Amino acid sequence: MSVLAKSDPDDLIRAWDDLEDKPKWRWLRKPETGLVMVRGRAGGTGAPFNLGEITVTRCAVVTEGGENGADQSYTGQGYLAGRNRRHAELAALFDALLQNSERRPALEDAVIKPLAARLEARRHQASAKSAATKVDFFTLVRGED
Repeated sequence: MSVLAKSDPDDLIRAWDDLEDKPKWRWLRKPETGLVMVRGRAGGTGAPFNLGEITVTRCAVVTEGGENGADQSYTGQGYLAGRNRRHAELAALFDALLQNSERRPALEDAVIKPLAARLEARRHQASAKSAATKVDFFTLVRGED
């Protein structure tokens, strides 16, 4: 869920378009956007306080079973920071597909692992950019004259 929510929406659109056997599906909850209160702690351990609100979009879908109910239906949910409704829809669809034990290994190899690798590359790039501006502060001890 984290990989789907944090990935570039264009990558999810490409992955969906490349999917050969797209299932029939229906909405349980159409994409909707709202606010969520974010809480923080001073220093990571202090008393919690309300930091502010962020925009979140959520969605829920269900895949339809095959003819004569032969295939099982799967429910998928997508929650992500921001207002991209299509992104939430695709995250929910992939979440539903990943619950199918027959499809999961292929989807993990074709979709989730490449998306996770792109996220990790972006994280390293941001870290390297930040490290380039790092300043080390040190204190010199003055000797007594």
